[in-house]
Amino acid sequence: MKKILLLGTLLLTIAVVAAAKNRKIKVITPYGVMVIRLYDQTPLHRDNFVKLSRRHFFDSTLFHRVIKQFMIQGGDPDSRRAKPGDTLGNGEVGYTIPAEFRLDLYHRKGALGAARDDNPTKASSGCQFYIVQGKVFTDEQLDVVEQTRLGGRKIPVDQREVYKTVGGSPHLDQRYTVFGQVIKGLEVIDKIAAMKTDSRDRPLQDVPMKIRVVRKWLFF
Repeated sequence: MKKILLLGTLLLTIAVVAAAKNRKIKVITPYGVMVIRLYDQTPLHRDNFVKLSRRHFFDSTLFHRVIKQFMIQGGDPDSRRAKPGDTLGNGEVGYTIPAEFRLDLYHRKGALGAARDDNPTKASSGCQFYIVQGKVFTDEQLDVVEQTRLGGRKIPVDQREVYKTVGGSPHLDQRYTVFGQVIKGLEVIDKIAAMKTDSRDRPLQDVPMKIRVVRKWLFF
């Protein structure tokens, strides 16, 4: 009996640990589905995003800000049932999340980042997020980004190579928290980013979403 109880406790412990790591979420849109892996290196952002997704917080919210070759942004609760021409981007959940900058997490294409206002600690919005489309850079362009946007900080060689091949938005690095990466459905970003927008960068045709936490088995 003791062996059975011990085994049961061990399995439960493994299940709890597994549930906290390597979380994936699905962003479901009219233009396809994106699967995003949430980083364990940013647990505050990961756990908050999972919590909101499980509560179906993002359902019927819009990608309300879209800038081609930059990013697509969503998560504003005020975007539900928003009328054409409404100003969006100010909706929140009443709290922020401390910045979780990591040198190895950067704004390559498909990066999931936390939006924020211009606060001194660079704390993240509790709900608004963006997904990077970005563009491909040359070495010369990256040199300029280092000098003018990154305050002289050098982009690591491996990250520079990604920006030169896959693309991204390097000027955001270490200024906004990256907490996930699209691992399937990069083409969905391109479809949404290509949409026509108004003077406030809101798509003329609404792009609603649903977000679901991907179910996972214990031994997967």
